[in-house]
Amino acid sequence: MVGSVFEARVYVTLKQGVLDPQGDTVRSALEALGFAGVGDVRIGKFMVLTLNGASRAEAEAQVHAMCRQLLANPVIEDYRFDLADAPASSPSPPPGEGTGEGVRPAPKMRAGGT
Repeated sequence: MVGSVFEARVYVTLKQGVLDPQGDTVRSALEALGFAGVGDVRIGKFMVLTLNGASRAEAEAQVHAMCRQLLANPVIEDYRFDLADAPASSPSPPPGEGTGEGVRPAPKMRAGGT
């Protein structure tokens, strides 16, 4: 019997109370760009994993183990994940994500990295 195929969407964020200097920098930059009212910005990681041949319980146990051992640092990060049957095609971003709308290209770098 062939096992199921699941898609795990893993979200890793800093624990409350852990300083987020990257988030502070983004918040300051948003204010400098005129976006008023942004109170706090927390930066995290998002991963999509496809798991083959596992039951739902095995897939959940695998994702928990992956998060504890590699994907998240349990000292300073929390994680959560959603597990669903994998779509027939490749994973797509959540609605409204990955469209590229409003994304500016990175500035060109001159020789020497400046």
